[in-house]
Amino acid sequence: MRLLYVTAAMGLLLSSVPAADLHAKDSSLPPSQSTNRRAPMTQLLERKQVPAEHKWKLEDLYADQKAWDQEFQSVKDSLGKISAFQGKLTDAAAVKQIFQLEDEISLKTERLYVYSNMKHHEDTAEPTYQALSDKAKKISVEVGEALSFVSPEILSLSEEKLQQLVNDPSLAFYKKTLEEMIRQKPHTLSKDQEALLAQAGNMAGAPSTIFGMLNNADLKFPKIKNEKGEEVELTHGSYIQFLESRDPEVRKNAFHAVYQTYRNNKNTIGATLAANINKNIFYAKARHYPSVLESTLFGDNIKKEVYTNLIGTIHDALPQLQRYLKLRKKLLKVDELHMYDLFAPLVEEFKMDITYAQAKEEVIKSLAPLGENYLKILKEGFDNHWIDVYENKNKRNGAYSWGAYGTHPYVLLNHKDNLNSMFTLTHEMGHAIHSYLSDENQEYRYAQYTIFLAEVASTLNEALLMDYLLKRVTDPKEKLYLLTYYADQFRTTVFRQTMFAEFEMITHEKTEQGESLTPQDFSDIYYGLNKLYHGNDMVVDQDIEMEWARIPHFYNSFYVYKYATGFSAATSFAKQILDEGAPAVERYLSFLKSGGSDYSLNILKKAGVDMSTPEPIKQAMSVFSSLLDQMEELTK
Repeated sequence: MRLLYVTAAMGLLLSSVPAADLHAKDSSLPPSQSTNRRAPMTQLLERKQVPAEHKWKLEDLYADQKAWDQEFQSVKDSLGKISAFQGKLTDAAAVKQIFQLEDEISLKTERLYVYSNMKHHEDTAEPTYQALSDKAKKISVEVGEALSFVSPEILSLSEEKLQQLVNDPSLAFYKKTLEEMIRQKPHTLSKDQEALLAQAGNMAGAPSTIFGMLNNADLKFPKIKNEKGEEVELTHGSYIQFLESRDPEVRKNAFHAVYQTYRNNKNTIGATLAANINKNIFYAKARHYPSVLESTLFGDNIKKEVYTNLIGTIHDALPQLQRYLKLRKKLLKVDELHMYDLFAPLVEEFKMDITYAQAKEEVIKSLAPLGENYLKILKEGFDNHWIDVYENKNKRNGAYSWGAYGTHPYVLLNHKDNLNSMFTLTHEMGHAIHSYLSDENQEYRYAQYTIFLAEVASTLNEALLMDYLLKRVTDPKEKLYLLTYYADQFRTTVFRQTMFAEFEMITHEKTEQGESLTPQDFSDIYYGLNKLYHGNDMVVDQDIEMEWARIPHFYNSFYVYKYATGFSAATSFAKQILDEGAPAVERYLSFLKSGGSDYSLNILKKAGVDMSTPEPIKQAMSVFSSLLDQMEELTK
């Protein structure tokens, strides 16, 4: 199944998804053709009111509902073909045929799943596409169940026979698949057991589905007063705007209102998160892994030490984070720095208003170091409805890149005319072009790159955009604004994601040890980590203990550490590209074209970044320290 790639950047610290980034402002019209500015409104647009030029074109996947229904029926009809191979996978010819059939059915199922969920994300309260999404999930489970015998049946062959298949010329294309099967053999169950686990797929997805519906459709925030004293709607999308207010009371009230809303639902959300952890433990035990963490790392062939070394390296760097927080306190000229002050503008009387059209132009210019072909793909995405641009009522919050093999990728945004939205745009287009180049250069079976690699391309784009902006800035206030923004990317994408990763590790370990975690246990763990990371020089407000309840990534467990490792790898790539030019660009483009043709660490190492060591993380921390040096120099 094609993976969903979402933005970490600011969203994970604020609202997140499996992912998510941030929402655009709660009240806005799409920009007019004359000014490209959006006029403020008191309510969000209905989906049907959004102009076509600001919507993605899902017709490129399916022309209409009839086409989707026909492909759905085609998959249903193909399930019988799969069963005909059961008990017959004893020679190269049969193995090749089942692999070919598997690819054919899996691609169709991927298309069905991606389309139905993207339609659902346009308006999460629309029952038609809630049902279609559910229908796609169920057929995905049926396909998984039907194919569940393939691996255990092949692996039941003798070692001699398995090696013959690996070395058979007619199966040369599938050699990597067979070798990976053998690697997975200790964790592959019998045919009956695999079928049973496949049947449990719908139940396994329940915690994430329940949280998503509660968070995106049912949860309602109260109205709060803005800077003018007017009562306005608080939404996922407007929350970040309120935290960026220059009025500390507005920031404080938005912060309290959001977390009081989650506190009012803590028992439901706590039970949902606990159920997700227990689900993970069930699958890890069923497949004979030592722990959930090791089970999730195994697929990417990542050792546990990569995860624990990340946490250890970041712990060593916490003084740098706390140094930044002291600088933020100084620049805000406050006696106490609160959690709701972490997004307040630091530069007085300086605001960057960047329309969507302007953002596209700046992104194009900033990515020029990657060459003409890269820019050609980027412009194609901008000009041909790959992107769903603005927030509308009940639209899925955040930002992501997704798609299906054989058609171009798609990007969901909730764009707001600010710097963060410009970075979100280049971030998601990094994902999209990574997918585009992988699909263009790899066959379906090997095109899908891993989540471990996913955040490299997106964050590399952000690094090049920041370099472009900093090289052209002349106003000291603007430079300080940009440096602050970049420092916040380190804070949120490295430090914060690592804190999330540590929360996941602690909560899973405690549950694996037999503890039953209550909502208050989740809050206590989360609050303690915030105290550790942010230090004693800022006020860690008690409300922050409820933030665990609003992070959708926790339902895509042990995902977020990859933001920190990806950011570090991207920092290294960016330095190489800017220092070396063409040779480094060629290595990087080869990385983008590699898809999943090798293990993640190997692909990165071939391109010049060795993530098996803590060095890229240390390099990233060195860059962070240099940013602080520049900021301190500007504020003497």
